[in-house]
Amino acid sequence: MNASGIPIDLIMGKLAEDVERSQERILKSKDVLLGPLETDIATTPCEIVYEEDRVKLKHYLPLAETRVKTPLLMVYALINRETMLDLQPGRSVVENILKEGIDLYMIDWGYPTRKDRYLGIDDHVNGYLDNIVDFIRERHGVPKINLMGICMGGSFCIMYSALHPEKVKNLITTVTPSNFANVKGLLFTWMRALDPDLVVETHGNMPGDMLNIGFLLLNPARLMLDKYVGYFENVHDKVFVQNFIRMEKWIFDSPDVPGETFREFIKDCFRDNLLIQSKMELGGKRVDLQDLTMPLLNIYGRFDHLVPPEAAELLTSKVGSKDTEDLCLDTGHIGIYVSAKCQKELAPKIARWLLERDRTGGEGVAPRSAGKDEPKPKTEPKSRTASTKKEKKKTQGG
Repeated sequence: MNASGIPIDLIMGKLAEDVERSQERILKSKDVLLGPLETDIATTPCEIVYEEDRVKLKHYLPLAETRVKTPLLMVYALINRETMLDLQPGRSVVENILKEGIDLYMIDWGYPTRKDRYLGIDDHVNGYLDNIVDFIRERHGVPKINLMGICMGGSFCIMYSALHPEKVKNLITTVTPSNFANVKGLLFTWMRALDPDLVVETHGNMPGDMLNIGFLLLNPARLMLDKYVGYFENVHDKVFVQNFIRMEKWIFDSPDVPGETFREFIKDCFRDNLLIQSKMELGGKRVDLQDLTMPLLNIYGRFDHLVPPEAAELLTSKVGSKDTEDLCLDTGHIGIYVSAKCQKELAPKIARWLLERDRTGGEGVAPRSAGKDEPKPKTEPKSRTASTKKEKKKTQGG
């Protein structure tokens, strides 16, 4: 130690050690980065059994004997992609749910184009979603299905279940915003201050890349700096690198959001908070949460920075169902699907909850035809007729 009291020798020794470790990591990383990497996502086997416009319906092949007779439809958000739920083998909500003996379907919302600009929430809820629910009901010969919504997709499922309770046996919402008032999250502050009319008039659809930048800016230190520092520190670890690339693939696979849907969701939900007040209207009908009478399991994350607990926990007190349950997990918005701890809790809980309520007396059956030659639906979409598009175009000056 010198006269100033600063342990120069210790500092220089530590720097030398860090440089040596960095050199070792770089040398090892060459073999990792130049060698074969397995970075595919959404690899659980499935078949496309329904298509309508850009929207597809996946039906996953079973991984265990079916225990829950009623099929389950999972509805992801329009923001980012449903592949988050099937990120990789061994860390996949889809895989774990299938192993619990649940017959699983998933909506792939696809990639909106300019022609989708005028599609609103009603088109997705009473159009695409209703058509898909009817398809599954007919395919299995059941009057009702189980419905599970994620984030914005969960909000859609709440609306759908209130408008069509006769078609939904059980409802599960996960990290789903339903109350948009007095929520302190930065996302809610930004969305309430946003001018959706200006965005839609400028871009047509809400650009997915713009949304993605906004999400990164919610926590730039962690999402734009720390994770890449962590990548460099672990670049010699092949498993870490593969998992990192899988997550990056999902993060930057950002479809646009149909302009009218974005406009309505910002105004009706973030700004006016109509959903939780049972004041929202779709297709000329009021979305009354008292009409949501089926069993409801509401799952959210204690540390969710996108959908904080106060945005999700109020739902069970507002619905008409007498069978409701809140489940708050010690995790964040994405961690609820990818953390090892939540992987062990989420799927088994969902399976137990559904199994307890699956006393159907033989209602649920296997699909009537699961082959590739199964005929596609012939009915026209309920909400996306040419006259509807023209009317919207006229009223919006598009």
